[in-house]
Amino acid sequence: MNRRDAVLGLLDGGLDGNPSQSLYPAAFFTHFDPSCHQGTAAVEKHREFFRFTGMDFVKIQYERAFPRQEIRRPADWANVELLDKEYFEAPLGVVEGLVKALKSEALVVVTLYSPLMCAGHVSGPEILKAHLEEDPEAVKKGLEIVTESLMAFVREGIRLGLDGFYHSTQGAESRRFSDPSIFTNYVKPFDLAVMGEINRRCPFNILHICDYHRDEYGGYEDMAPFLDYPGHVVNCSPHIGGRAWSGEELSRYFGRPFMGGMERKGPLATGTEAEAREAARRALSQAPGRFILAADCTVPPGTPWKNLRAAIDEAHRFGG
Repeated sequence: MNRRDAVLGLLDGGLDGNPSQSLYPAAFFTHFDPSCHQGTAAVEKHREFFRFTGMDFVKIQYERAFPRQEIRRPADWANVELLDKEYFEAPLGVVEGLVKALKSEALVVVTLYSPLMCAGHVSGPEILKAHLEEDPEAVKKGLEIVTESLMAFVREGIRLGLDGFYHSTQGAESRRFSDPSIFTNYVKPFDLAVMGEINRRCPFNILHICDYHRDEYGGYEDMAPFLDYPGHVVNCSPHIGGRAWSGEELSRYFGRPFMGGMERKGPLATGTEAEAREAARRALSQAPGRFILAADCTVPPGTPWKNLRAAIDEAHRFGG
């Protein structure tokens, strides 16, 4: 079974797994040096990482922020710049290069930041937060423009041959907004617009519920707001509502395969190769029937690639 079939095979059958599954897929992601964010250097670095680690699908890091604008008051969001596909020329060039280089071997997906996250690039996240709490209807106009801009990137990426997207979303953290309805009414609809498009057109999309800003905004007390989000696989931190959930619990809760099991700042980043292997074995021993071994988010810069390779090797051994 090749890597494309192994990963897509997870999407078949019930939650108890596919008896014909010959291995547990595994994948980890990291940001590369800025010198490898664009062009041939980015394509080659992603390919080097894919080959060295032996991971089971290609995940392209997205490194093109929305342009910063002066947003002083909520009404200014109506003037957010609409971006076309030319603005995304650099990341789309990386997509095109990696689709040509590796799609025959493995699924190729790219990071897709949510409209909320991209709007945070425009103003700064704290201004966006304050304006959503002050006058969300005014900010909504800017979120509509940001979403339309993202669609230009999405549609061109699909045209170039992407198999899917790693859709990263935030907004329902315990301390993000004073009023939870802000997420429900002004964040979620734009997430669903983008995710609806990619799910209609791509065979493999990952819903990533990101807690990267846990220190500022707290963790997630409840994952219920995300239950109706599309996505063929779910990836999130297991620390929800004051306890650690198992991969089996998360897989059944979301009704789809779970991707994760390892802490991004744990032995993968700070341990020895042997410690990374042991942490991987612990995660695999508790894996649900349909599972991709991964971290809860992008691993920190400087994480030893050999630790990632060791964890992936354990996944392949465990299911062999």
